[in-house]
Amino acid sequence: MLPFLILFLEATVTYKRIWEVAYPIILGSVAQNLINVTDTAFLGRVGEIELGASALGGMFYFVLIMLGMGFGTGTQIIIARRFGEGNHDEIGKTFNHAFYFMIPLAIACFGLMFLFSSAILRPVVESDAIFNSTMQYIDFRMYGIFFAFAQVLFRSFYIGIAYTQVITWSTLVMAAVNIVLDYVLIFGHWGFPQMGIQGAALASVIAECTAVVYLYLYTNKKKFTQNHGLFRFNRPDLKRYNRLLKLSSPIMVQNFLSLGVWFAFFLVVEKLGEQALAISNIIRSIYIVLMIPVWGFAAAANSLTSYLIGMGKPDEVFRLLWRIILMCVSGVAVFVLVSLVIPEAIISVYTNDPDLLQGSVPVLFVVNFGALTIAVGFILFNGVLGTGKTHISFIIEAIVLSIYLVFVYMAVNTFGANVTQVWVSEVVYGVLLALLSWLYLRKGRWSASGI
Repeated sequence: MLPFLILFLEATVTYKRIWEVAYPIILGSVAQNLINVTDTAFLGRVGEIELGASALGGMFYFVLIMLGMGFGTGTQIIIARRFGEGNHDEIGKTFNHAFYFMIPLAIACFGLMFLFSSAILRPVVESDAIFNSTMQYIDFRMYGIFFAFAQVLFRSFYIGIAYTQVITWSTLVMAAVNIVLDYVLIFGHWGFPQMGIQGAALASVIAECTAVVYLYLYTNKKKFTQNHGLFRFNRPDLKRYNRLLKLSSPIMVQNFLSLGVWFAFFLVVEKLGEQALAISNIIRSIYIVLMIPVWGFAAAANSLTSYLIGMGKPDEVFRLLWRIILMCVSGVAVFVLVSLVIPEAIISVYTNDPDLLQGSVPVLFVVNFGALTIAVGFILFNGVLGTGKTHISFIIEAIVLSIYLVFVYMAVNTFGANVTQVWVSEVVYGVLLALLSWLYLRKGRWSASGI
């Protein structure tokens, strides 16, 4: 812990210091995406129906996960601010009050999936085969929500104090467990039953549980529990609790809407046919790989912006963000270049169906450009989040998502767009997010925001 304290009490915006915060999260994202790639690649060998259904089921699951991630982002912002102020006692109290909120939130989200998944999905999924497979996936996947929320809480703590290596290791553990169990449970190897799409869901749940156990044991071993007063459940402080909720609630709604709109995107694509949905799931998996550098640098932008303001150095925020943008876009460009040179080889990881392979190539070219625009947009947007002005970030996201959704709906229903043309919406999203975030950071009053 001490080396990181010394590191961040000195200079704050060098490329080296940005990288030291971002790279463990990027490595963690690589491991996380091994899960996504493995699930998609294995299910691509099971069938087109299972491939499309896992996309819808996974998106439905992550719409609810985003509520927890929104609260976790608010928690992370406050922890980073307290870390910048040197107020380490408040870090533990913030963590504990976040825990109070996460438990009932996880129970509520699980209850919604358990009771209402079928009622929500049946009216909007046209294919009976895809609907039935989606429900089979959700029947197992929903149990992972408790472990996912626990991971979010640990992640908020470690990013907030700029001790991010543990995120890499926990995600590597999760990825390794998931890959092995995918192989065993989807296809029925080593004497286990052949579970197909349900095996993919069960493997993910067990992997998430393993990661939480690892994070808890690591936190105790490194004495973070004692040093910061984690898991000391005294009487809740309503003032501290309300501060957390006030900061986090706009992010929760914003995240819910953001992934909810992307879920709606896949529902619109499903109307184009089972093949279009299968292509979009393949592209979604590749797209998330393209975004690997973005997750790490966005978290760094969020946390370090809040940290700088906590240190009383808001004038350094713009220099920080532009440096992060340069590093992030450069990282994404490497992935983009590879996918432009060997698109068929990359897509063949997910499917051996020649029709899916041929249909996916032009969509991949579109999302390559979209990934570059979103790289810029995410960094600037997370700079807005780091200022603590979460109601502003909510307004920005609401405007961008509204335009995005109208674009997708009109593209399909008014202009008869194909699956490639529909994916142009990602470029629209990235450009608008970058523009509105930049305008606020240039013109808004955020430099002395308190949380």
